[in-house]
Amino acid sequence: MCNSNVKSAGVAQIDGRPVLQPAGNRVAAPADAARPLKKSLQKSLSMPASYDNNNNATAAARPAAAASLLPPSTPASVTARAAARAVGAAVAAEKTSRSTKASRKPGAVLPVVTFAALEAFEPAAAGSIAAAQREHAAQAQAQRKLRIAHYGRTASFSRVESRVGATATATAAAAAEPAVPASPTGHDEKRCSFITPYSDPLYVAYHDEEWGVPVHDDELLFEMLTLSGVQVGADWTSILKKRHVYREAFSGFNVDAVSKYTEKQMASLSADYGLDLGTVRGTVNNACRILEVRRDFGSLDKYVWAFVNNKPLSPSYKYSRKIPVKTSKSESISKDMVRRGFRFVGPTVIHSFMQAVGLTNDHLVSCPRHRVCSAAAAARVN
Repeated sequence: MCNSNVKSAGVAQIDGRPVLQPAGNRVAAPADAARPLKKSLQKSLSMPASYDNNNNATAAARPAAAASLLPPSTPASVTARAAARAVGAAVAAEKTSRSTKASRKPGAVLPVVTFAALEAFEPAAAGSIAAAQREHAAQAQAQRKLRIAHYGRTASFSRVESRVGATATATAAAAAEPAVPASPTGHDEKRCSFITPYSDPLYVAYHDEEWGVPVHDDELLFEMLTLSGVQVGADWTSILKKRHVYREAFSGFNVDAVSKYTEKQMASLSADYGLDLGTVRGTVNNACRILEVRRDFGSLDKYVWAFVNNKPLSPSYKYSRKIPVKTSKSESISKDMVRRGFRFVGPTVIHSFMQAVGLTNDHLVSCPRHRVCSAAAAARVN
């Protein structure tokens, strides 16, 4: 049995030594070393099979073409790139052939793609669409930078910058600008920075005539306390525009008259003047509390000014961002008023009230109104 296995297995030479191998492992040597490539390789590296024809001349030329398609002795990476390029060229030729198939003559011979042609193949450069997109993006970026550069600039400044009517513009701006008291030091002074060229004229007038001026009248103090309370969540411009409505609804802020409002009158005022019913009730309640303060201190004026020793506070702020929304003083006043039963008198509301009636002079030191309010307070003390 062993002898029959040896005979059927056969002997092979590996590294000069005889080695027994089964018959199924033996590989027959090719009869011809120069045997051309298989048809499958020819078809993968040449044009598609749809281009084949029955011309004898083409059939005779195929062995030579296949020989020219033998891969050169190059590294594996180069061979892989060449194969990829061959596939791309074949796909492109397939698309071209579909459009020109009807116009071909029966006996035409198609060219065979060689590795030299594949090596010379390079992708086309970027088209005009990509270039146009890049140009459009550059223009958009330039326009964006231009818009950012002009943020916050007024129309008059832009005209001066463009040098179109610079002299006329400066003259018109000077004529339209309201008169501001001159500084004794000779330096130009400006209003508080929260007053801008776009501020409402009513708000500007309130800043120039009332805000920060010491107030000692009970009715005006009652009015400013009410307006400061309803100003929460809104702005002073909208409140000032409705100031006459509040005055008419609350009898000119007469404390005695408002304290006698009944529930029916409150509901009627809320419906007739479009006021919040809670605001109306809070104002009537504060009028009643002011009557109690009068019995204890003689007047609302004496009560509120006693917190600052009858002398306005003067923080001398240089920048608007430094002005707080509340202070320790406003918190102490708020705490005492809440204890007495007042409504809508939080620390922020009380600080706004203090600014409005001159308990604190929060005008910026660069604003001419700072000096005017300080002089008025000094005159009251003297």
